[in-house]
Amino acid sequence: MRKIYLLIATLMVGAASFAQTDTTGTNTNKTDTKNDADTIKVGNLIIIRKHKDNQSKPKEATVQKKPGKPSKLSTNWGILDIGFANLRDETDYGSADAADYLKTTRAGEKPFTKDDLNLRAGKTSNVNLWIVMQRWNIAKGYLNLKYGVGIEMFNFRYENSVSYHKSPAYIFRDSINFTKNKLYAGYLTVPFMVNVNTSPGRKKGLSFSGGVSAGYLIGSRNKQISAERGKVKVKGDFDLEPFRLAYIGELGIGPIRLFGSYSMRPLHEHGLKQYPYSLGIRLSNW
Repeated sequence: MRKIYLLIATLMVGAASFAQTDTTGTNTNKTDTKNDADTIKVGNLIIIRKHKDNQSKPKEATVQKKPGKPSKLSTNWGILDIGFANLRDETDYGSADAADYLKTTRAGEKPFTKDDLNLRAGKTSNVNLWIVMQRWNIAKGYLNLKYGVGIEMFNFRYENSVSYHKSPAYIFRDSINFTKNKLYAGYLTVPFMVNVNTSPGRKKGLSFSGGVSAGYLIGSRNKQISAERGKVKVKGDFDLEPFRLAYIGELGIGPIRLFGSYSMRPLHEHGLKQYPYSLGIRLSNW
């Protein structure tokens, strides 16, 4: 039995020493010792030990990293988007539909115009939390499908003192000045994109994605702060469009990710034709 163990140990040592020989092509000229190199592969690492000109000096070791092979399916949890938002306004303010939703409640009050609903561009935001997103490799990592599920959150900050009435739903000019006046709209959203990656298996390089998303309104409220009323939150759907469809895109430059979206459907169900869009930074592993 001891002889068998000794034989197995001898074979294992011999196999280990054979694995450390040059696997990338060894110089067959035994007289040229300057170009001799020992190559060891460890996972995605290639370690090359080269001889110095002066043989009394130790060998010089260099490490090269091979690009990792992209997996067929990868999952990313907890992706965060932080960006700015705005509205493209195509409302016909002289129409009966707009007048029915934009109420003038005081005698002699002028009809609503586009300026009444101006947004504070620097404070109107879009923050998204993608609970999970997956990337399905369909062509050696160069072409992928990306999809997931998450929550889109828009905060539209108004410059003027307009308020949302809950039931029946309409907008009216308020009698006081607000230090903060915003409409919040949150959607449960499923995105679907085609992704092109120019450097599969590497975090450096260029990638871009394009596709569509479908969302459903899960929460909306009008939040206001003033000296007269303090902090007030009015929850309701305010006749907002319950379904959101949008074009979406993503651009990756090395570790930096940018995202953008443009809604195909207006924010409100009737009265106003305002189409939200956003642009910002995406915090993601890929």
